[in-house]
Amino acid sequence: MREFLVEITTTVPEGVGQDEVDRRRAAEAVRARELAAAGHLARLWRPVGELRSVGLWRAADEGELHEKVLGTLPLSPWMTFTVTPLEPHPNDPDGFRADAPR
Repeated sequence: MREFLVEITTTVPEGVGQDEVDRRRAAEAVRARELAAAGHLARLWRPVGELRSVGLWRAADEGELHEKVLGTLPLSPWMTFTVTPLEPHPNDPDGFRADAPR
């Protein structure tokens, strides 16, 4: 699977009730755990003082990432995504581990 850095900003539309927001957020947490268990969500961060998220996601390609991964998030209709495809860097410290594949 390829890796992608994904910035996510969620904007709740005006007029949406708090019950709906709470329901979707709870479903979002469940779906995030499922995607992590399937290997699609590797890490997720929230920059200090901000309401956006930054995550390391995995998928076969960008099409699958949007359609079968990010598009399945319950909050996705309210989200904007900035996707950056990643590739290994020759100086990645993980590559220096004795047990790392060469």
